[in-house]
Amino acid sequence: VVGDGKSTIEQLIDITNQDPRRGVGHDNLLTRIEVDRTTWQLLDRKGYSLETVLPEGEVCYLRATANLSTGGIAIDRTDDIHPDNIWVAQRIAKTIGLDIAGIDVVTTDISKPLREVDGVIVEVNAAPGLRMHVCPSVGIARNVAEPILSMLFPAGTPARVPIVAITGTNGKTTTTRLTAHIFKQTGQMVGFTTTDGIYIGDNMVEPGDTTGPQSAQVILQDPTVEVAVLETARGGILRSGLAFKDCDIGVVLNVAADHMGLGDIETLEDMAHLKSVVAETVRPSGYAVLNADDPLVAAMAQRVKSQVAYFSMDPHNELVRKHSQQGGLAAVYEQGYLSILKGDWLLRIEQAEKVPLTMGGKAPFQIANALAASLAAFAQGVDIGCIRQALHTFEASTDQTPGRMNLFNLGKFHALVDYAHNPASYEALGGFVKNWPGRRIGVVGGPGDRRDDDFITLGKLAAQMFDDIIVKEDDDTRGRDRGDAAKWIVHGIEEVIGEATYRTILNETEAINTALDGAPNDSLVVVLPESVTRAIALIKARNPLPHQTLTTNGAIEAVAQSIDQYVEVAPSGLRQG
Repeated sequence: VVGDGKSTIEQLIDITNQDPRRGVGHDNLLTRIEVDRTTWQLLDRKGYSLETVLPEGEVCYLRATANLSTGGIAIDRTDDIHPDNIWVAQRIAKTIGLDIAGIDVVTTDISKPLREVDGVIVEVNAAPGLRMHVCPSVGIARNVAEPILSMLFPAGTPARVPIVAITGTNGKTTTTRLTAHIFKQTGQMVGFTTTDGIYIGDNMVEPGDTTGPQSAQVILQDPTVEVAVLETARGGILRSGLAFKDCDIGVVLNVAADHMGLGDIETLEDMAHLKSVVAETVRPSGYAVLNADDPLVAAMAQRVKSQVAYFSMDPHNELVRKHSQQGGLAAVYEQGYLSILKGDWLLRIEQAEKVPLTMGGKAPFQIANALAASLAAFAQGVDIGCIRQALHTFEASTDQTPGRMNLFNLGKFHALVDYAHNPASYEALGGFVKNWPGRRIGVVGGPGDRRDDDFITLGKLAAQMFDDIIVKEDDDTRGRDRGDAAKWIVHGIEEVIGEATYRTILNETEAINTALDGAPNDSLVVVLPESVTRAIALIKARNPLPHQTLTTNGAIEAVAQSIDQYVEVAPSGLRQG
């Protein structure tokens, strides 16, 4: 403070603190002066107290250092600094390796070289404060934030990581994991959320069902993530909406009956409207990737503001045909190949039978998932070679897709674990199971919060898919009486005229072990569990053989890399073939 010849030091402090620019801590442009131990020590050295009246013009120091945070003021001297001192500051920042640095200088005259006035550098800050430059107490305000932001986010470059959001009734987790695997081939750090957990690169950040917006925020707020692939489920959208305002790619796989009657979702149209939120949030420069084989999904194209890309298991799909004729982007399954269609050209990625995820080309729904993931990545600019490499190295294994078409070779028979739990996923699974050459045994059930009619439908589908059925229930019955869900599944089984045998074992562990113990040679035991981890552990306890993959004739062989040549062919040839 500066004496006026009549006010005490305490009064001078009070007058100074009346400045409206001063506040507590960093709340305002300047900080209030507080009397503390340092203040008393400095006053004692001068023989002063707070009651001392300073002569007019005398300066009394209340702090040993000049910091805004302790009540100091800022005077802009940008136009006065000597060029030699600027050079020294730049050299210091480069030597330390900082893009942004705050350099504290103690000198009697900043307009002269430091060496001439015995000036020194006392500190280099990697995260300097800006308020003394933006709002100095004296002098010109300097917009120091602008060059910092321009360096961090150069004009014309994206200021946020690409977001790929994936939704649908079935196949979300597998497609999310495959899409993330494709982007990993580009060398970027990929963050993704699934029903299994939150992942950054190959590391799990948090286990559990993490398909809501809070989990997505973990990925979007992580500074190491360069691409975000987000499984986006119904429940999270209903409870909290999305974690982002818009995305680059929005994938809608399918819409089928599941969770009906919950959260005011009564019809398939209600469900489609809910899931269309993901497609509708794609920015105009991005792509909504839609299933052309699902009318409810295909209709979402009318509500999006982005470009549209379709995928289809039918190369003659009329919607895809018209779309491609107009130069649109699509992915199709044609003549055994997963292919990208763009305008007049068809780019074949790989034969489905050589993609491990498709179980030798015998799992149509996995082919559809692979089409969706490949198309999403291609639309985001991923090279076709990276997509092909990812398809070669991604398997329906417990490591890459736990609980999704995990096939185990137990020597005399095979076991399959899949999280199918609704009619559409049962039907998709049936496309693979019905092709099994041996006897088919199913351990089936469903979440207790589904409708009675849903359980009856599951029973009917199980009877059409399996030769022998064991009906079990989840540990968590979700409000139902024990045995009630199994009763309705049995009703469904009994409505199907056939030779399927069935029995009820409510305990899931007992039901799985019973099926495995009694499996005949060359059979397939399909387990549709509540707890994927538990089911896999029960099977692994029986020492399955090393992982192998199916060939197109149903035989088992070791996974091998494809060495086929890849060619572009005119789509007209496809339509004629």
